[in-house]
Amino acid sequence: MAVGKGGKPSKEAKAAAKAARKAASKQRRQQLWQAFQMQRKEDKLLLPLMIGALVGITAVFLVIGLLTGLYWYLLPLGILLGLLAAFIIFGRRVQRNVYAKAEGQAGAAAWVLDNLQGKWRVSNGIAATTQLDAVHRVVGLPGVVFVAEGSPQRLKSLLAQEKKKTARLVGDTPIYDVIVGNDDGQVPLKELQRYLTKLPRNIDAKRIDLIEGRLAALGARGGPAMPKGPMPAGAKMRGVQRTIRRR
Repeated sequence: MAVGKGGKPSKEAKAAAKAARKAASKQRRQQLWQAFQMQRKEDKLLLPLMIGALVGITAVFLVIGLLTGLYWYLLPLGILLGLLAAFIIFGRRVQRNVYAKAEGQAGAAAWVLDNLQGKWRVSNGIAATTQLDAVHRVVGLPGVVFVAEGSPQRLKSLLAQEKKKTARLVGDTPIYDVIVGNDDGQVPLKELQRYLTKLPRNIDAKRIDLIEGRLAALGARGGPAMPKGPMPAGAKMRGVQRTIRRR
């Protein structure tokens, strides 16, 4: 960024930064509008629920305002809270729709892990099979968590191998493992983030960095590179499988 006298940003730099912020804001609005249009076409209850929340909350505040004589104060507040409730409903239904489409597809768990917020160190696809069963590693405040997706039978040996190697490097740091799925003892995809955030806090941020450094030294021997997002069911993966065999 160009600077003027005294080390302060110049007028041109400020104008460029302001233009960049406006462009980013416009892009976010466009993305939200596109998401709304897509969700509205697939979710017939979206508009009724959003309108119901807006009208219902506004009406409650209107009645309270009429009874208390604070009409001009409570009505705008009711409208704002109604809009907020409608936006929350929209966000949650979009999220639920996305998870429903992603569930059962290869790479879905990796996609969820990539969207974790907070002190998490995610390494996707550290081990995998030719059938695209995969084990991902997450290092965070709970310790080390292995997240597996695919066939539980095939994943059992992969998880055991990774936990054994990791235990030699992390000492007494807790190691967890979870298989993503809807069967008994598994964690549904839509609940994966919540499951991770509810694990007990066993280590601090400094320990996280130390453990991540040790595990990175294991090398890049893992399985195939997992997709950035969920892949459509039945997608042809011959190229990926050939890559695995060459390894």
